[in-house]
Amino acid sequence: MQKFIFSSVLLAGINAQSQAQENPVNNSMELPDIVVTATRTEVAKNQLSAATTVYTRKDIERLQVQTLPQLLKGTSGIDMTQQGGYGKTTSLFMRGTNSDNVLVLIDGIKVGSTTLGTTPFEFIPMDSVERVEIIKGPQSSLYGSEAMGGVIQIFTRKGAATEKPDITLDSGGGTYATYRAAGTVSGKWKSNWYTLGSSGFGSHGFNARQPTPRPFGVNQPDNDGYSNAAVNARVGRHFDSNGELEAFFMRTQGTTNYDGYFQNKTNFTEQVIGTSASMDIVKNWRSTLRFGESQDDQDQFAPDGSFSSKFNSTRWNASWLNQIKLSSEHQLILGSDYRLDEVNSSETYNQSSRYDVGVFAELHSKLWDNHFVNASVRYDNNQSFGDYVTGNAGWRYNWDYGISLLANFGNAFKAPSLNDLYFPNYGNPNLKPEESKSYEAGIAGNHDWGQWEVRAYHTNIGNLITPVMNPLTFNFSAENIGKAQIEGIETEFASQLMGWNGKLTMNLLNPKNVETHARLPRRASEMLAFDLSRTFGAIDAGANVLAQGDRFDNTQNTIKVAGYVTVDLRSAYHFNKNWMLSAKLNNLLAKNYQTVDTYNMAGRNFFVSVHYNN
Repeated sequence: MQKFIFSSVLLAGINAQSQAQENPVNNSMELPDIVVTATRTEVAKNQLSAATTVYTRKDIERLQVQTLPQLLKGTSGIDMTQQGGYGKTTSLFMRGTNSDNVLVLIDGIKVGSTTLGTTPFEFIPMDSVERVEIIKGPQSSLYGSEAMGGVIQIFTRKGAATEKPDITLDSGGGTYATYRAAGTVSGKWKSNWYTLGSSGFGSHGFNARQPTPRPFGVNQPDNDGYSNAAVNARVGRHFDSNGELEAFFMRTQGTTNYDGYFQNKTNFTEQVIGTSASMDIVKNWRSTLRFGESQDDQDQFAPDGSFSSKFNSTRWNASWLNQIKLSSEHQLILGSDYRLDEVNSSETYNQSSRYDVGVFAELHSKLWDNHFVNASVRYDNNQSFGDYVTGNAGWRYNWDYGISLLANFGNAFKAPSLNDLYFPNYGNPNLKPEESKSYEAGIAGNHDWGQWEVRAYHTNIGNLITPVMNPLTFNFSAENIGKAQIEGIETEFASQLMGWNGKLTMNLLNPKNVETHARLPRRASEMLAFDLSRTFGAIDAGANVLAQGDRFDNTQNTIKVAGYVTVDLRSAYHFNKNWMLSAKLNNLLAKNYQTVDTYNMAGRNFFVSVHYNN
């Protein structure tokens, strides 16, 4: 696999990477100029030192993805594992960090499970998504806990800019009795905007898991289906004094079936609701208040259909952000956050909630000769472990010849989850937060013929929270032991040749346990992704190749999951400006592969859909 990846890179003539997901030489892949998540305010992308990938609604439709994991796979700096097909547990590893070391926001509201500390990417409805921003590297100095590997912010769909309502309708189906139906209406009325949408997605699925050995093995040769129904709404008003008021709502609920000894069905609900208000206090001082709540509710059922357990999480969010323009070349960001995590469970926790209060400051400056500097610092007071201070510094130099030099340094922390702290017969209330230090350097190019970028990074992580077994009682407890060291290289190249738009992405990763020298589990050391597309009149055509190296499924590195290569094809026909027919063939080579030991991935499958947009 490693030889295959390096050979492919050499054949492509690649020597650098573009962190932008879109290719500026292709009108259908227009480079986004503004990024919000990297600084919590709007900043031009070519002024940022942080590694950033952005997916727009155009990308979602062009790539014909049905789920968020499908969109994110093959992204530089990201590796994912899935325990079966649609709606099955998905773990995301950003730059080799754990799946609970990524902070996920929806419209600025922190989401995910307070018990597990992870986010169910598999449940987030794609028809509600307008844009996804991915910031790689430590971001605790702006966001606090969980942003050790980076931040993913999902923006829901927003009202159109015209008075005439914009209506979109989608309907389709495919292999495994998969279906999808969605509709959205959005528009503007005077100084107000609005969006209202709903969607349904589901599949009869396939057998998610191979038979496994007893005593707790499973042999459930059935189809493991999935269903998801979602609604989203967003309304806002712009005032003459440059003030804005907005409210947003997203809710999805459904059922996923899987193969498990104790449980094999989950009923889930994911919900985000919030409001924000922005106004100019004085000419160069803009202030924003945001309040919101997110819910992650899951009820599990045993194979005989009886109720097994429930874990319902609620996260309350409040933030105050102040953007102060000191001059045309210097901007200061001052802010504070309050977060309250709660759990309501069939299990009895010694403590069912905890709060975190944080204050932060960031300076974004342009210095002489196109040097840009970002520096931030944050103080957090957490109910579980006390005080913590984080910082980050980044530098970018844009040379006149389209070349940019990049460097970043930052530390981060991950607060223990409520399971780590208080789960019966496992939690340890004396845990310290996991903590990290990261260094990064890179070089990038932006030219008429394309974009490229190469980044190398090094991360040290201490106080790893690990289950430890008591040899006398055979019970497990959470303890701060172990250290990890992660080194990696991200490269990406995007260009256009003879009407074809191509993008090549490569990750090389060395994530290891410092004490045992074993590779951290479920991470692939190599990844190569190549996407090619072109328009022939009314027809759009595209292909995607994803190659990943092997990975180990346990900390001892005794269970190996083989690497794989998949090929996807897609096409779309535009009948006119309103109607389009699209089709996608996934896993063309019918590769039989896994990303988690014993869990099957989908074979060759297709999906055909009809789209209407007025």
